[in-house]
Amino acid sequence: IDEIAALSSIYGEDWCAVDEDEKIYCIKINDCLDQPKWTLCLQVTLPPGYPTAEPPIYQLNAPWLRGQDYAELANSLEEIYVQNLGESILYLWVEKIREVLIEKAQSSDSEPNLKKTSEEVDEDDGDDFFLDRQPIQEDSIKMLHYISPESQEVDEELPSIHHGNPITDRRSTFQAHLAPVVTPRQVKRVLEKLYENKKIASATHNIYAYRIFCEDKQTFLQDCEDDGETAAGGRLLHLMQILNVHNVLVVVSRWYGGILLGPDRFKHINNCARNVLVE
Repeated sequence: IDEIAALSSIYGEDWCAVDEDEKIYCIKINDCLDQPKWTLCLQVTLPPGYPTAEPPIYQLNAPWLRGQDYAELANSLEEIYVQNLGESILYLWVEKIREVLIEKAQSSDSEPNLKKTSEEVDEDDGDDFFLDRQPIQEDSIKMLHYISPESQEVDEELPSIHHGNPITDRRSTFQAHLAPVVTPRQVKRVLEKLYENKKIASATHNIYAYRIFCEDKQTFLQDCEDDGETAAGGRLLHLMQILNVHNVLVVVSRWYGGILLGPDRFKHINNCARNVLVE
């Protein structure tokens, strides 16, 4: 309690209590410039055993934070935890992140791509962005287990795309889109087609995952994309593995409405995907 009170006092408006009961907090961190170029949102959940026995559960949200950058920063936070076992470490984490952002601002790194921002406000509150939900035809269901043919002609075909029912919670809206795919080329074509829709293209996140069964090798070709929503793609792919889905691409669009949902957003992403897959 003392640590939370201190952090709230230190960081002021940059500190946000997402859910006091569940001890979920969010801290906005930037590079300290008058006009910050590099910003990051650290969301932490404090488990019952923190700080003596358990580390905080955290998420690092920034549109530019991918791959090596994410791995290095996560390693730094975990090192701080190991070096300060049993102690309060949130202040150390925040200042370590700020140090990294300042280094980026002072280096020759170009400005980050701000097209995608995790948990950002979508100023367009119009209700016209939902795509018409379409019933999935029986032949499409069969396509989910369709084995990739030798012919390259199928590789060039645009599969049919189906849109699930939207889920709305605290002004954030989630909608899943599904297409049967048998080649990576078809995955690319479906994504290109979806992005032609300006509402989908303007979504805060378009998370996707696909699984293609390669009969000759008896293995799956699969991949996923978070699109700025850390770990969401991996969770979506895991759901598809549990459901044992073959030859299908699922995309979940999320339009952020200005209120942090915390872990609930992952529940909505998976529920959207599960609904359209089961249908």
